[in-house]
Amino acid sequence: MFTGIVTDVGRVRAVESNGDTRFTIGTAHDLSDIDIGASIACAGACLTVVDKSPSVGPVGVFSVTASAETLSRTTLGDWTEGTRVNLEKSLRVGDELGGHIVTGHVDGVAEIVSTVREGDSVRCVFRIDGALKRFVAPKGSVALDGVSLTVNEVEGDTFGVNLIPHTRATTTFGGAARGDRANLEIDVLARYVARLAEDG
Repeated sequence: MFTGIVTDVGRVRAVESNGDTRFTIGTAHDLSDIDIGASIACAGACLTVVDKSPSVGPVGVFSVTASAETLSRTTLGDWTEGTRVNLEKSLRVGDELGGHIVTGHVDGVAEIVSTVREGDSVRCVFRIDGALKRFVAPKGSVALDGVSLTVNEVEGDTFGVNLIPHTRATTTFGGAARGDRANLEIDVLARYVARLAEDG
C-alpha cells in the first residue's frame, strides 16, 4: 500500500533480461530499513526488492524483477540505463496518508497529448484507454507514475491535471512533454463504486 507521495527519484543503473527482467536502481533512500522482499513503488508499479547494496555516500542500489505481464501493461519495458524513476516505500501503520490510497497495481498507460503553462503550474492533458475513462472523474484522484494527482476535467478519453512547481521539482514530471507516457492507476474507490453500479 502506498500514498502517491514520491519520496525519491532514483535512476536505473542496469537492466538484465533472463526470463524475467531485473532492474537495478540507485536511490538516496536509506536501505538499512528496507528488507529483501519489501515492496517499493517504482514509477507507480509495486515491485519486490530482491537484492540491495549498502549505501556508498548518498546513494545505495536495490534490485527488483518485473515479469512479462508487468512489462506489457506498464512503461517498464521502455526503461534503459539512466531512466529516472519515481520511488515510494510502502506505507507503514501510523504513517501520514498525504495523497490517496494507491495499491501499485497499474491499470494502463496514459499519454500526454498537451501541456500548457498556467501561472507557475503546468496543466497536462492525458489520453487513456477508453475502457478506463469511466473510472476517472473531475476532482477525483489518479496516480500517474506513482504520483497522486487531482483530476481537473474529463473530456471523452482525456483528462487534465495540474503539476505544481513542487511536484515538478520532486518527481520525474519536471520535464513533462507531449508524447510522454505514464503508468496510470485509477482510484481504488472509483473501481469499487463502478463495480457496485454494475451489480446494482
